[in-house]
Amino acid sequence: MRSSQAEERLDLTVPKKLKYCVGGKWHESETDTYMDCYNPSTGEIIAQAPQCTAQEVESAIIAAREAFPAWADTPVTRRVQVLYRMKALVEKHLDELTHLLAREEGKKWDEAMGDVLKVVEVLEFACGAPHLMKGESLMDTSKGYDTTLYHHPIGVFAGIAPWNFPAMIPHGWMTPICLATGNTMILKAASFVPQSSLRLMELWQDAGLPDGVLNVITAGRQEAEILLEHPDIKGVCFVGSTPVGRHIYTTAAANGKRVQALCEAKNHALVLGDCKLERTAQGILNAFCGCAGERCMALPVVVVENSIADQLSELLVSIASQMKLGPAYEKSTDMGPVVNAGHLKYVTDWIETGVDEGATLLLDGRNPTVPGYEDGFYIGPTILDHVTEDMTVGREEVFGPVLCIKRVNDFEEGLAIMNASRFGNGSTIYTQNGYYAREFAKRTDAGMVGVNVGIPVPVGIFGFTGHKQSFFGDLHVMGRDGFTFFTETKCVTNTWFSEKEEAGKSVDTWDGTMASMADD
Repeated sequence: MRSSQAEERLDLTVPKKLKYCVGGKWHESETDTYMDCYNPSTGEIIAQAPQCTAQEVESAIIAAREAFPAWADTPVTRRVQVLYRMKALVEKHLDELTHLLAREEGKKWDEAMGDVLKVVEVLEFACGAPHLMKGESLMDTSKGYDTTLYHHPIGVFAGIAPWNFPAMIPHGWMTPICLATGNTMILKAASFVPQSSLRLMELWQDAGLPDGVLNVITAGRQEAEILLEHPDIKGVCFVGSTPVGRHIYTTAAANGKRVQALCEAKNHALVLGDCKLERTAQGILNAFCGCAGERCMALPVVVVENSIADQLSELLVSIASQMKLGPAYEKSTDMGPVVNAGHLKYVTDWIETGVDEGATLLLDGRNPTVPGYEDGFYIGPTILDHVTEDMTVGREEVFGPVLCIKRVNDFEEGLAIMNASRFGNGSTIYTQNGYYAREFAKRTDAGMVGVNVGIPVPVGIFGFTGHKQSFFGDLHVMGRDGFTFFTETKCVTNTWFSEKEEAGKSVDTWDGTMASMADD
């Protein structure tokens, strides 16, 4: 078996210039601009990602366009055989992919493995395409007339992936359903962390995916703009910041494209006085420190009733202080680094902002000591108490292991604070009271709701249903929405003429309305 780019890189002491894949072939870019890719655990540069030229982006569009007709005409039962083989390959290479992802992004081992396993989860769901693409039909919509609705592939889609989930988002959320439904795709991997995506592209090739059906590039924003305006691109999937997501949504939609734009969040948990305190504290810790807080379903804000606020804050400080920072790929690590030096500064600046705004710094994770890894991009759990609604640190996305505690008198005050957020990705309530749990689920503005669940991310058979400025578009990723997004419907009405019909008698009386269809 051929050696992968990932295996080759692990043997090199000098950062390797990565390639891109278009039309089933791996190419050296003609660009003179490369993005440094780091090992966040050590601070070392381990690879360089090309910022593909406009011509190279165009070549990817051409390859996907040319591959579309044959792939769309391939029976769906045959298309999903590629997905079955891809699932088996991801599982076979699970440890390799986990190590690669941990090494380039900074997730600790089990989080990195979870990132990869989410690819498997959505592949399994997408293998149900023969069932999920079935349409509807009705015989005798009027006498002698039958109508059938079909779901058809649309064409070429673009996926613009973020850096925080290098496997799950590009090769889970974006790729499997797109390909299973008969479309082709250009995937723009995040330049900070492209190696996992490139390795997964190799596995797609090993699974037998035809050339050009999936193409993987790395590119800058200017070149990515081509994907938003090019007439051959029929839809765009994006995950990233709200300002960029809004731009992508408005630009692509103005050019007649379908758009899924998943954006920022500021998820809140409402903690009531009757909660199971120790379990609640552990759930909050996992939710705000998991993946070093670099996920849009993290839990950066806790809204807690005054009656237990002191107890909860003390407990959170106690257990968070015990977390072990370390390299992502060592299995004893409790929390790995953030992705790079720039993001480390971004998070630490937000902590300083919170202190300047008047929050009480209960636990300061800045400038931790990680013996042997002093050049890594580490920040420990940080807890800010007495955060109020006039503080930006409690309203804007920090995207790091920083928890804000807001104190309230009761359920209604807490719910009002949560619903005032301009974001609506996830929300959680911690309580043993069924009435308040039900009221919360019904009245919260967020699209993904947890009851005693800190990270209420749905499995792949359900949609990832962000609301407000956490999402721009009409159809969400995964679930039935995912299949609807990647297909268009076609209604076919049939009638057939009997040999016994009288010559010259008009029987074609359908005009599209039930009332005007002749019965004879």
